[in-house]
Amino acid sequence: MNIILLGPPGAGKGTQAHRLVDHHGMRQLSTGDMLRAAVKAGTPVGKQAKAIMDAGELVSDDIVSALIDDELAALPADTGAIFDGYPRTRAQAEQLDALLAKHGRKLDRVIELQVDEEALVDRITGRFTCAACGEGYHDRHKPPQTEGVCDKCGSTEFKRRPDDNEETVRHRMEVYRSETAPILPYYEEQGLVVRIDGMGSIEEVSSSIDALLEG
Repeated sequence: MNIILLGPPGAGKGTQAHRLVDHHGMRQLSTGDMLRAAVKAGTPVGKQAKAIMDAGELVSDDIVSALIDDELAALPADTGAIFDGYPRTRAQAEQLDALLAKHGRKLDRVIELQVDEEALVDRITGRFTCAACGEGYHDRHKPPQTEGVCDKCGSTEFKRRPDDNEETVRHRMEVYRSETAPILPYYEEQGLVVRIDGMGSIEEVSSSIDALLEG
């Protein structure tokens, strides 16, 4: 099973992708992670990408495609792939179709986690973590049992991501809408798009995804 996970920042894509990796043995193919790994490993594609990034330029579709090509070549035939952050344009979607076909695969589902923007703003702007152990909290939905003290390790130091503010979250939502708009019609024409309510609990969203994968 090869799928694309779509959804704005904060919709829970990362959480669901990690669960699919842990529970279904799938491989998450995140272009950002692949680029960093290729640069660190010093592969031919990594060296090419590093030179471009060092110059402050965007990595081309051809380089991203080469990274995905390498990953798919190394992926066991019985291991499914989760594409995260790619494709973002129709041209990339067409390239991905060609790469999957090259490796004897096809895209099975494009899963979009739908969210309510106001609720998502609340979800993101209220979250914070323990500075010591990384345990996650939320101002309203999951405060520490003892105010100012981490439930897990007892630390009294907490931190928030600087970009977890309303203005930034709404901008990221707008960017998501503009970036995904070109690819959704492409996949809808193929009957691959399935929309899931991303505002449910992690378990509820996971159950919905499992039902799709097993259906």
